[in-house]
Amino acid sequence: MTKIPMKRTLAALLAAAPLLQAHAGATIPIGADQSVSVGFGMRGSYSSVEDGASNGTSRSHDLNLDSARLFFGASLNKNIKGMFNTEWDGDKIRVLDAAGQFAISPELNIWAGRLLSPSDRANMAGPYYSLGGGYWAGVSSRYGYNGGIFRGRDDGVVVWGNALDGGKLGYSFGAFEGHTFGIGSLTQNQAKAAGVKSSDSLMYAGRLQYDFWDAEPGYYGTGNYLGGKDILAIGVAARQQKNGVLTVAGVGDYNAVNVDFLLEKRIPGSGAVAFEAAYYDYDTDNVIKSEQGNAWSAGASYIFDKGLGWGRVQPFVRLQRFTPDTHIDTRQADAGVNYIIDGYNAQISAVYSRTKVTAAPDQSKFVVALQLQY
Repeated sequence: MTKIPMKRTLAALLAAAPLLQAHAGATIPIGADQSVSVGFGMRGSYSSVEDGASNGTSRSHDLNLDSARLFFGASLNKNIKGMFNTEWDGDKIRVLDAAGQFAISPELNIWAGRLLSPSDRANMAGPYYSLGGGYWAGVSSRYGYNGGIFRGRDDGVVVWGNALDGGKLGYSFGAFEGHTFGIGSLTQNQAKAAGVKSSDSLMYAGRLQYDFWDAEPGYYGTGNYLGGKDILAIGVAARQQKNGVLTVAGVGDYNAVNVDFLLEKRIPGSGAVAFEAAYYDYDTDNVIKSEQGNAWSAGASYIFDKGLGWGRVQPFVRLQRFTPDTHIDTRQADAGVNYIIDGYNAQISAVYSRTKVTAAPDQSKFVVALQLQY
């Protein structure tokens, strides 16, 4: 391997400083097939929640920094790469992703470290690439906050690729640490410290997806292509871990399976219409019944081709329901509009949500969110 002198590296960084300031992100070449990349993302919002004030009767009015991320990547050669990303967690910066990436071919990639394990389209898209503000974590898609070490990430290894007919068949299969499913669930070390006796098995996760129209290359997903592609895709994902649910009250196996669907069609000279749907089945072996049950979601959107000022307008609606075995259902209806300035790099969303929980009053929420990525 050719060593890169420190002076040369510093010179490259200094030369790229104006680019970094102008675009707040860049890929800096430092040798043949060698480079480093940096970036930044943030989501901030204003929210008003019915009866959300401390007196219990007035609406709350809050400004929040929902997310702030630093993105780092590196390429050692054309086959060996890596990523290191961080996330603001209220009062500290935490590791979000840290993984070595071995790109053998488009059909075969191996990633190892801390990363998002295979799951549904909504979780693989995450908060930055979903249909509208407030979509993640959702009522129905519970992978993002119910499982993993932080923000749905887990320590493990995954094999993935895109094959057949230009990459229309996407697959990913991996083994992960697991043991973090539901409120009250313990990690393996926490269970040992609490005297909970259990075998220690890995969590296995996988996803298969077929794209009937345009292909969707890559490991992570996108919730909506904003009129950029014609998509007709069906995906199936599953997770399983023996004795994956560890609590002081009991130990049980964890299983989850979901099916998701996305149709997005461009209408020449007009815009693009999109429909999405997903179904979920979560099983905690009757240990945590509040996270065991069925869920579904459905949504629709339309993005206009004609611009309005800086960007384009995309109205959307969405319905979600989670029915756990406690029979305390959660239903939510969203209606909103996205103002798309620069794809997922710059957009503003306004969403009105109505949430109903069994035996509790309905609650309304209004959120205006700003998203920027550089």
